[in-house]
Amino acid sequence: MTKRNMAHVVRAPEEVIIYFTLPIMFVLVFGYVFGSGMAMPGGGNYREFLLPGVFAMTMLYGLGATATGVAFDVDRGVVDRFRSMPMARSALVAGRSAADLIRAVLEMTTLVVCGLLVGWQWHRGIGNALAAVGLILLLRFAITWVGIYLGLVVPNADTVGVIVFPAAFPLTALSNVFVAPELMPGWLGAVSEWNPLSSTVAATRELFGNPGLGGDSWAAQHSLLLAVAWPLVILAIFVPLSIRRYQKLSR
Repeated sequence: MTKRNMAHVVRAPEEVIIYFTLPIMFVLVFGYVFGSGMAMPGGGNYREFLLPGVFAMTMLYGLGATATGVAFDVDRGVVDRFRSMPMARSALVAGRSAADLIRAVLEMTTLVVCGLLVGWQWHRGIGNALAAVGLILLLRFAITWVGIYLGLVVPNADTVGVIVFPAAFPLTALSNVFVAPELMPGWLGAVSEWNPLSSTVAATRELFGNPGLGGDSWAAQHSLLLAVAWPLVILAIFVPLSIRRYQKLSR
């Protein structure tokens, strides 16, 4: 199933262009547009502050590709076709998650190269840098299962965009990707600090050695713990939901 999904990506060049152009646009547009006009409190390079947020944000928006791919498989009767074959019922969703993780690794590689070209760097050694990339991929793996569940429950593939963007945009806006939660109204700042995306971004900024925001709240002080805990909670919820929904489709 993993090979099948990767082959589909290769045979659809327009999807390949989108998958790899979008992350590059995120880095260049946000890096130069915001990087040229923003100043960090206490100094520091805003582009180095921004790039870990762009890495995590790109992983979040992978939700749409996953949900759309799964919804197309359901629409086109792929689920029914595989049901008649001697294979594990979970193979389709498990293969999809593995293929999307491989694609995320390729996207992350592209993002890192683009980041290095615009002046972003890691400063705390290759071990911490790889740990930061691992946290970002862990978030993407958890989000992939959210996408699988959405793809299985939407009535058709055309409705995926209507659901995914309104869900993903607030998570990005109400996070620490672009600005500090302290600059938001009180309750919005609290929402931002406990946002799973904020935890991953704050933890990776620390591991990369990039400028961060700090903060006195428990969430801000334990961002590394939350960067691991949030994806595990998401997986604990959406993996069983996805498998149960898939099994119902197969009856």
